[in-house]
Amino acid sequence: MSVVSRPRRLRCTSGRRSRMQKISVLLFLVWVCFLFYAGIALFTSGFLLTRLELTNHSSCQEPPGPGPLPWRSQGEPGACWMASRFSRVVLVLIDALRFDFAQPQRSHVPGEPSVSLPFLGKLGFLQRILEIQPHHARLYQSKADPPTTTMQRLKALTTGSLPTFIDAGSNFASYAIVEDNLIKQLTSAGRRVVFMGDDTWKDLFPGAFSQAFFFSSFNVRDLHTVDNGIMEHLYPTMDSGEWDVLIAHFLGVDHCGHKHGPHHPEMAKKLSQMDQVIQGIVKRLENDTLLVVIGDHGMTKSGDHGGDSELEISAALFLYSPTALFLRPPPEEPEVVPQISLVPTLALLLGLPIPFGNIGEVMAELFSAVEDSQPHSSALAQATALYLNAQQVFRFLHTYSVAAQDLQVKEFHRLNNLFSKASADYLRLLQSPQGAEAALQTVITELQEFLRGVRAMCIESWARFSLVRMAGGAALLAAACFLCLLIAQWATSPDFHLPPLLIPVTWGLAGVVVCAGLLATTELKLDPVVLGAVAAMGSVLHILWKAWAGWGSKRPLAALLPIPRPVLLLLLIRFAAFFSDSFVVAEARAIRFLLGSLILLLVAQLHWEGKLLPSKLLTIPRIGLSAPTGPSGHKGTHALGLGVGLLLCIRLAGLFHRCPEETPACHSSPWLSPLASMVGGRAKNLWYGVCVGALVALLAAVRLWLRRYGNLKSPEPPVLFVRWGLPLMVLGTAAYWALASGADEAPPRLRALVAGASVVLPRAVAGLAASGLLLLLWRPVTVLAKATMGAPRIRTVLTPFSGPPTSQADLDYVVPQIYRHMQEEIRGRLERTKSQGPLTVAAYQLGSVYSAAMVTALTLLAFPLLLLHAERISLVFLLLFLQSFLLLHLLAAGIPITTPGPFIVPWQAVSAWALMATQTFYSTGHQPVFPTIHWHAAFVGFPEGHGSSTWLPALLVGANTFASHLLFAVGCPLLLLWPFLCESQGSQKRRQPHGNEAEARVGPEEEEVEPLMEMRLRDAPHHFNVALLQLGLKYLFVLGIQILACALAASILRRHLMVWKVFAPKFIFEAMGFIVSSVGLFLGLALVMRVDGAVSSWFQQLVLAQQR
Repeated sequence: MSVVSRPRRLRCTSGRRSRMQKISVLLFLVWVCFLFYAGIALFTSGFLLTRLELTNHSSCQEPPGPGPLPWRSQGEPGACWMASRFSRVVLVLIDALRFDFAQPQRSHVPGEPSVSLPFLGKLGFLQRILEIQPHHARLYQSKADPPTTTMQRLKALTTGSLPTFIDAGSNFASYAIVEDNLIKQLTSAGRRVVFMGDDTWKDLFPGAFSQAFFFSSFNVRDLHTVDNGIMEHLYPTMDSGEWDVLIAHFLGVDHCGHKHGPHHPEMAKKLSQMDQVIQGIVKRLENDTLLVVIGDHGMTKSGDHGGDSELEISAALFLYSPTALFLRPPPEEPEVVPQISLVPTLALLLGLPIPFGNIGEVMAELFSAVEDSQPHSSALAQATALYLNAQQVFRFLHTYSVAAQDLQVKEFHRLNNLFSKASADYLRLLQSPQGAEAALQTVITELQEFLRGVRAMCIESWARFSLVRMAGGAALLAAACFLCLLIAQWATSPDFHLPPLLIPVTWGLAGVVVCAGLLATTELKLDPVVLGAVAAMGSVLHILWKAWAGWGSKRPLAALLPIPRPVLLLLLIRFAAFFSDSFVVAEARAIRFLLGSLILLLVAQLHWEGKLLPSKLLTIPRIGLSAPTGPSGHKGTHALGLGVGLLLCIRLAGLFHRCPEETPACHSSPWLSPLASMVGGRAKNLWYGVCVGALVALLAAVRLWLRRYGNLKSPEPPVLFVRWGLPLMVLGTAAYWALASGADEAPPRLRALVAGASVVLPRAVAGLAASGLLLLLWRPVTVLAKATMGAPRIRTVLTPFSGPPTSQADLDYVVPQIYRHMQEEIRGRLERTKSQGPLTVAAYQLGSVYSAAMVTALTLLAFPLLLLHAERISLVFLLLFLQSFLLLHLLAAGIPITTPGPFIVPWQAVSAWALMATQTFYSTGHQPVFPTIHWHAAFVGFPEGHGSSTWLPALLVGANTFASHLLFAVGCPLLLLWPFLCESQGSQKRRQPHGNEAEARVGPEEEEVEPLMEMRLRDAPHHFNVALLQLGLKYLFVLGIQILACALAASILRRHLMVWKVFAPKFIFEAMGFIVSSVGLFLGLALVMRVDGAVSSWFQQLVLAQQR
């Protein structure tokens, strides 16, 4: 409690100078983040380049190569490059139709137990056709090229080209395809193309369809809307005959995989539904129509996709025609074909030109002359199709090599010679077509070797990099890390001042303005990424040069590394681990090991500093202190208990884990799945009770903490919201979970009500959280102030001082204070003779005003973030708060309180905090790979989708993915505040610095003085602001070396086998995590400064009230 009297005037520190220091700190941190952002953008532009997309188009008027069109390509009706074999095609695209989904019941997936799996044997109609009409149908295993996301697969299935890695980021923000493609060739030929299904096609091919029925594709929790919409229009459209190509893109199987996984009984229902659809289509086919049933990709055991595992790239491809299509019956094991082989095959079967940029190989057996019994004619027809295909690919290769010049020269020349030889052999065969079966097989082999060689060369060559940009980006990241380390070390010096930090910020702002002016006023095609990087590097050169000029002559180079050696070793291990794909894959376990090791180090450090054993048992005194006083046995046991509790929490959090696909022997935690995926009703109800219990426990813990420090007694709006608003948020979250877990079991008459509540409840919880945060920003001071009249005894509330005087400096401090105290006692006796004493104002619990605001803000953030996760992740969030509480107390036990400053947060505290954020990322069921992204988060509160909006679902998915980064970054200032909060209670004596706002009068009945705790930070505003700056720079440094390590690993190992599977996704996730963390850190520091400013205003209002 602090008491303010009318006669004494308080000295407030929240003047113009203090505000200028706060602005300097925030602006400097923004500038440092800009340096990191510029480095990330520059490196990304060099590492994740897309290949050059040519806009050339094939046409019937322009043959694919020199000379006349080959055999049987002229004079035929409907002929273009080759005579058409079919006039109509029905393309049924079943999203995520994995190859084994089309297998009979007797088969099983390698590695799976030999049991009856729900998805086997459900496409029984396909098997019956293959057995009854072996020459009319064929099943293939289609291999998709990663990334296995829908948009990239659609591009490949229509252009015949290979997608690039960076296209995966635009899976839900598709753009129109500019390359030549099948849809464009069909419309150019006047064919009527009718589409129904996934609305992704609308963005890829705007205005290309004669008739279209689009349905929203983003709601992965909806299994039936798209499929039912297609079936409503499919059969009437076929019966009308007003179409030449009919495309139906079903999404139910894919959505079922995302929601339930492939082993759920719902998958069997959905596959059976697709089997009935195919059966109905076959009944309506005419002789000139080809049926193609294909999956664009597969899915993992958990139902996800996007990577390059065997289950993800393996899809089914089924072809059927009412007329005989194949000379030979199907083989025992289905043939494996690249997915892009369908593009040139369909083009030539329909009598169309092959798209210009295709690099796929035609499926030669489809061009056998079934009506001709001569093997020579069939082989010549296959060779003709392959030759046309090879001519088209060779033309594209030459055009592309001139435009891009990034193909491998040696391999390009080898393929050029191979095509020349195969072309000469084929033309020679045309001169004497009879009696050359062996020569025909040789030509077919040579052409296939050429086409497969081109595809392999393109796969390797299109992973092209800009080494200059990559090096520049890594250098800028390294400079930003060095700058954080440098300024964090400089901030500890006595002559450090904050306003000069605005000089590099001004340089950076000027550079940005100049670059923006160049982009706006000139017609030059300048890259804004490069210009931003140049502006960032130009602004940092000034401060680096100044540091280099002034550092070497005054201080040793070793002083640049103020990090303790054990912590430095841990950071180096963390840095080096990013260069090993095995460590990146196993990072979840490695993080737990590093965090546990750091906690053991913290406990050992407390022992070395005499805080676990009495001082007489220690032989090495604490550096910088004389004769440290050992703690009591109770305190030592308390610290040990904190360490053991932390290790136990780490172990419990490790139970929630998702296994990487590279570790097939590992089994993911079943607790990561939503309750809706559970089959047993009793188990579901039990888990629901546990999840609600975790919510209630989290709420109770926060309220008990606020009540312990007295902040729950305040009448301020944020405290009232904590009392009533947080229980409402818990109630809304629990109600939403109940509806989400049992939505499929709701009676039909209540489904509309359940659907409406599923929209209202999450939005209400998010709205309550936003309202609470706004109230907290408006009135962040949660204290209870009381005005009383009386004649109190005068005493000064001093900064706590522990122990008797041990030096001459302490004697010089104590004697004047005793004299001053005697003066105040005499003055107090005189004032007690008056009939009425002065007005006094008592402020309760100012000592925890900063921490109370931070804990309240973190709780308000946690509930909407928890709503985006599966229900059982509430246990992880409860562990998160408990683990953070234990770590903060353990760290506070080893951080000394120095008054009046400087205030320093040690490196081990910042490192442990960053490691805990990464550990929570894995414990919430995430992995740094695209298939494990929780897309369902985009539909929390929006079950019907978002229409054409892409930023809102991206925001929701991002909040789900990086929730731990955001929470720990916002809560980072607690590392500075908590040691003051843990100040021991009791009577205190301590030197009171100049300008202490806690000078007060207390009543005669008060013998104990409450510790100042966080009010000590206000005794030295300069050191307070510097401590915030130093904390932010240290946290950015720890995060920055992680993104720097990922960038260096990706660049050095850019030709590594696992670069696109491991290193590139890890870099992208670390970059996004850094951006989210830096924004959260800025918000957390800004909140502390807002509270500080509000406290200053509160004191000023008291002073003005007394003066009146």
